[in-house]
Amino acid sequence: MQTIRAIKIKLAEGGYDDVLSHIYCRPADELQPYRDRMSRVMDGFINEFKRNEDAEAVIFSAPGRTEIGGNHTDHQRGKVLTGAVDLDAIACAAPNGTDKVRIFSEGYGLTEVEITDLFPKIEEKNSTKAIIRGTLAAISQKGFELGGFDAYVTSDVPGGSGLSSSACFEVLIGEIINGLFCGSAIEAAEIAKIGQYAENVYFGKPSGLLDQMGCAIGGIVAIDFKDKDHPEYHAVDIDFADTGYALCIVDTGADHADLTDDYAAVPAEMKSIASYFGKEVLSEVDESDFYANVPALRKEMGDRAVMRAMHYYTDCRRVEQQVEALEKHDIERFLSLVSSSGHSSYMYLQNVDTYRDPANQPVAVALAMARYYLGGRGARRVHGGGFAGTIQAFVPLDMVDEFKKGMDSLLGEGACRVTYIRPVGGCALTE
Repeated sequence: MQTIRAIKIKLAEGGYDDVLSHIYCRPADELQPYRDRMSRVMDGFINEFKRNEDAEAVIFSAPGRTEIGGNHTDHQRGKVLTGAVDLDAIACAAPNGTDKVRIFSEGYGLTEVEITDLFPKIEEKNSTKAIIRGTLAAISQKGFELGGFDAYVTSDVPGGSGLSSSACFEVLIGEIINGLFCGSAIEAAEIAKIGQYAENVYFGKPSGLLDQMGCAIGGIVAIDFKDKDHPEYHAVDIDFADTGYALCIVDTGADHADLTDDYAAVPAEMKSIASYFGKEVLSEVDESDFYANVPALRKEMGDRAVMRAMHYYTDCRRVEQQVEALEKHDIERFLSLVSSSGHSSYMYLQNVDTYRDPANQPVAVALAMARYYLGGRGARRVHGGGFAGTIQAFVPLDMVDEFKKGMDSLLGEGACRVTYIRPVGGCALTE
């Protein structure tokens, strides 16, 4: 570790510019906001925890993530493609010599956890404290000796955006503990599993591993969830920053209220198809058997369930094809597959709109206008759960300003968030 004073001097002299440029996909002349942010978390750490600039500390970072391929395939233990984004949470952290973990998050305040008490607590379900306690417990179970620490956290990963702000925080806490007490011995995939454990067992949310893997590993990662206890993952060999495209996440302004039944129906209907074959999820059903039984499935499960299963099989296959295209640096093929995935989600998965109110279809309109502004270039698709929320667009760099201007004029200032695929997952920005 270095003193905060030494980090600030090095930061001011441009000593971290190469690291920041690589992580945030920006040239040196655009790095000042990132330098300022690092300075702010150091000052926040000093003020909140009554330290001074001679105190030693480390600055850690963990990114948000975006779904790139495999829409609604993870809950059927299928294949997905996920990517880290340049929006992240960062923390200034250091051991405090006590048995307490104290984390101050901007906008949320201070959370304290005793490292001598790591059992799950019912009253902490759905809380930040549960995530911290669960992460500590999982790392302790691996045989590492823990200590108390202080951390000051700020995040620009917006909640409810489909960019996994919660998984980002879980990975950040895991990286802090890993860096301060474990000699960075825990690999990225294990950090992801630790985050999932904290979320499942302590926080009380039965999530898969998609979000945490995307945040922990960085870059673009393909994951096959067929073995639910040991999912296979493959880091795609490409630096997306060199492809000439930005990734825009566009908030359509649609309301998620009263959509619980719509979201729940997607996995339920897919599982109803699997149950016809005596299986739990579609990954356990051979695709050829499914198609051979479509006439009977239509009668018993209904047409929408059948079409949603069709989407599942084709989107899993598209993930494989996307990986192949990316690793061959065939970006046009990759973008074509992104658009095909979006078309399948619209036509077969049917998660673009509920159609209960024909006069109110913001996701569909956003997709249509994104296509118009792109003018035949790039790609666009529904992002995440669908029905409401966000869409995703891969936009050529020379079109980004006009695309953002157009989408913001349609949906409101700041609706279009320009991001880049970050090549690095959870990490320490300073040593």
